[in-house]
Amino acid sequence: MFGTTQQGANAYAKVGIETGVAAATPHKLIVMLFDGAKMAIDRAIQHIQSNDIAPKGRAISHAISIINDGLRASLNKKIGGDIALSLDALYEYMANRLLEANLKNDVSILNEVSNLIVELRDAWLAIDTTASIPSIAVPANSAQVDALSPRVSSFVRA
Repeated sequence: MFGTTQQGANAYAKVGIETGVAAATPHKLIVMLFDGAKMAIDRAIQHIQSNDIAPKGRAISHAISIINDGLRASLNKKIGGDIALSLDALYEYMANRLLEANLKNDVSILNEVSNLIVELRDAWLAIDTTASIPSIAVPANSAQVDALSPRVSSFVRA
């Protein structure tokens, strides 16, 4: 009559994620994208190990979507210059490697992309100036414009 316990837990998790997104800074949103991609890759590895082919494909597709539609789409290539172009190329490489891992059921490729995501996430955390998530100290005289900050989307209100 009221649904399963899992459905209730999923509903609460969805509300928690939506609340986190609504309250997050643009910097934190990028961290959340890295985290989401890493979790999707971790799920894909588990599905390969348990020979669950369809869920593996969905998990890898989710990771590719996060990389292409989230991380790549948030790059501001006009302001970010060479760094943004390099990140774009790296994100494209990661998406292609994920596609290859999906076709070959190759956990080593998934681990390679997962490691890249962790390195990028750590670097992103190191440049955080909001102190809302763990980061290193930023000098007070640092530049006012963050060339790598994501563009403001028409569907996100800051």
